[in-house]
Amino acid sequence: MDLFEKISGDIKTAMLAKDKVRLETLRGIKKEFLEAKTAKGANGELPDDAAMKILAKMAKQRRETAQIYAEQNRPELAENELAEAAVIEEYLPKPMTDEELTAALREIIAQTGATSAKEMGKVMGVASKALAGKADGKVISAKVRELLG
Repeated sequence: MDLFEKISGDIKTAMLAKDKVRLETLRGIKKEFLEAKTAKGANGELPDDAAMKILAKMAKQRRETAQIYAEQNRPELAENELAEAAVIEEYLPKPMTDEELTAALREIIAQTGATSAKEMGKVMGVASKALAGKADGKVISAKVRELLG
């Protein structure tokens, strides 16, 4: 079963459970998936890797929005955004631990032959593709800078 079908099934479950936040979030995910499926050049297909990128983007947006709401003293809105982010993150793979990320980045640095911070772009190009959905881009960037510095 692909991710799109799983989300559709979970929408029905959320309806039956009368879980408003979950239902609303899953409908938003399905909307994004449908838009990606019908986008120009998508030929009606949505591979799971593309779906994962969409989910990661949605989760990141929710966390950033929650942070803004918290800074503006709107805890009720921040709480709702964090609840939606939690639902979205259930469908994402478990994020890498710091040790796993360091090991993966050392391997990528060895593959690319990078030796200094000047070659960070080369490493980031490979790392971004290889670790997509497994680690946040900001975290990857900071760790690469640390390892090359």
